[in-house]
Amino acid sequence: MRVAVIGASGYTGLELLRILLRHPEFEIAVATSEQRAGTRVEDAFPSLRGLTALRFEPNDPASIAGRVDLAFTALPHAASAPTVQALRAAGVRVLDLSADFRLRDADTYRAWYGEHKAAELLGSAVYGLPELYRKALRGAELVAVPGCYPTSVLLPLIPFLRAGLIETEGIVVDSKSGVSGAGRKLEESLLFAELSDDCRAYKVGNQHRHVPEFEQEASAAAGRAVSITFVPHLLPTVRGIVTSVFVRPKAALDTDTARDVLANAYAQERFVRVLPPGATPNLRSVRGSNFCDVAAFADERNGTLVLLSALDNLVKGASGQAVQCANLACGLPEELALLEAPLVP
Repeated sequence: MRVAVIGASGYTGLELLRILLRHPEFEIAVATSEQRAGTRVEDAFPSLRGLTALRFEPNDPASIAGRVDLAFTALPHAASAPTVQALRAAGVRVLDLSADFRLRDADTYRAWYGEHKAAELLGSAVYGLPELYRKALRGAELVAVPGCYPTSVLLPLIPFLRAGLIETEGIVVDSKSGVSGAGRKLEESLLFAELSDDCRAYKVGNQHRHVPEFEQEASAAAGRAVSITFVPHLLPTVRGIVTSVFVRPKAALDTDTARDVLANAYAQERFVRVLPPGATPNLRSVRGSNFCDVAAFADERNGTLVLLSALDNLVKGASGQAVQCANLACGLPEELALLEAPLVP
């Protein structure tokens, strides 16, 4: 099957190339980059030397549509919608890694991102978290691949909301992400000398654009409105997200029971690993992989439940999850090209 990676020179685009080059059913026919158009992929990214003869080309949906069956769009938020719209009009299946189709309500999107440039497609996109929407993803023509933070929050949280075991108010999320989550851009706060040996919170107080995505999916799982306080932090690492979610159980819940909730929810899931009793998720155990590790601990003295997760923001948090969704949409085994062991050390 011929595929395009649109926006292939960003971090998520590059990760898509790395994964797709080992995919037995997908052939990369197009890789676009406005800045690097005409440049050989292997010259721009020596890590791919000898693996592909592709050259980057400009993003021209009319030209691309006739050459591919499926496209991954890894463009910035708000910039992705027109390309997705053109590709869908031409009958190309699209997996979009931006936020342009994650939110189902146009007014909510407008409040956080501005006017939507293809609002008519919002209702047709499937939210691309396979562990929640696997059935809808089979045969899907437009997939909105979740954000990295939402994936790290929703996977440990959703089983407890679905079971009605926790309160839907007062949920607090503390997440820490590697710098690649900010994308490839020049910004003072992302310089090595500014970031190294440091850790800082940012966009505190309901400012982060992922908040409505958390609440949309959490509310759908709970069957009622869910409110979440989110505090993201920037770590001096390249890859990975570690997340702690603090919730209040409706009734007494011990650690063993809480772990059983996760174990039962994910017993058949290939890419969510419920850790053994007492173990906590860490970045080194998921780096470079499509796994998300989760755990749960009860603080019975304070009546609090602590849910933990770790994932690679570029793989399960973006490109790996996109390929997982593409496999489902195309009727292929879900794990194709994704069973790489984490990079240790």
